[in-house]
Amino acid sequence: MVKTRGSQFVVGDQPLYVNGFNAYWLMILAVDPSTRAKVTEVFQVGLTVCRTWDFNDGGWRALQKSPGVYDENVFKALDFVVSEARKYRIRLILSLINNWDGYGGKAQYVKWARDAGLNLTSDDDFFSDQTVKGYFKNHVNNMLTGVNTYTNVMYKDDPTTFAWELMNELRCMSDPTGNKLQAWIQEMAFHVKSIDPDHLLEVGAEGFYGPSSPARLQANPNTYAGQVGTDFIRNHRVLGIDFASVHIYPDTWMSGATVEAQLISTKARSAFNATSRDQFVQAVYGVLLNSTRRGGAGAGALLWQVFPEDTDYMDDGYGVVLPRAKDTAGIMSAHSRRLLAFNSRCAWSCRWGCRKKEVSKDGDDPMFHML
Repeated sequence: MVKTRGSQFVVGDQPLYVNGFNAYWLMILAVDPSTRAKVTEVFQVGLTVCRTWDFNDGGWRALQKSPGVYDENVFKALDFVVSEARKYRIRLILSLINNWDGYGGKAQYVKWARDAGLNLTSDDDFFSDQTVKGYFKNHVNNMLTGVNTYTNVMYKDDPTTFAWELMNELRCMSDPTGNKLQAWIQEMAFHVKSIDPDHLLEVGAEGFYGPSSPARLQANPNTYAGQVGTDFIRNHRVLGIDFASVHIYPDTWMSGATVEAQLISTKARSAFNATSRDQFVQAVYGVLLNSTRRGGAGAGALLWQVFPEDTDYMDDGYGVVLPRAKDTAGIMSAHSRRLLAFNSRCAWSCRWGCRKKEVSKDGDDPMFHML
């Protein structure tokens, strides 16, 4: 299992620095035998961690057709995803539900409750209604205690899972104080850890500061971001939450700014292209490598999002088909090699006190090793 020690991820006694990607669609394509091989294909890109959906509530190819009722074929598709990840030594961050309507989300849970006769007035009732919370807790239990039909390993016992994620980009617009969402995070973190104390758990928030950190509100991308019910520091101090993540959208958070301005602070979408993407990826990797070099808390990044060939019909404008994006693939590969050096050579006994500058064997830029 991946664990945390101080501000770092570890496996056993070795640090683990992550270079990964998002691929939300894995389970959906694995359902269909004609597209199942795309899962295997994307797992061969040479990265180490993949974040994907552990849900599809209601609708097309639903995993959970109604509260507690599952499509076994779709569950087996998820089993296949996990077994293939295990085969190719990919660890998975599995998100348990969506804040947004895509693949059901919290709105589908509220709809199920309304269909059962409850008088709910807002999708944000997901976070407070006892019946709806019961639906979600039952789903969590079913996912964590399910047994993989390919590996015969219970999900909560499988080290292929890097971490569970409570919700993708959770927000509670009806309560800008953040109290309702904070209570939900506390309750659900306790529930997850009561079933599976061994895996890591994250919130899944975008990273906006809230009322508990008034001095930091100016760091949000806009005033609105501080009013969506999330509170980055407070949310991540909850017992059972093991690490924090942020979702970075420079082209929308800084719409109209120059590429240089966006890079300094971390393009309007109409100007987004492969060159600006590569500049941004390079900048993020540089920040993370600097953090790695000094033993800081920057433990990895996951690119949104990676596709294999012939699947870019699902592209949201940010997709990368690595076989056709040679420059981007080269940047990601070089970063992976640098992190591999840290992961394989770094010893905790050094307490990050020594730094040795070396040139990589393939002639890349100098990289730093903690030895």
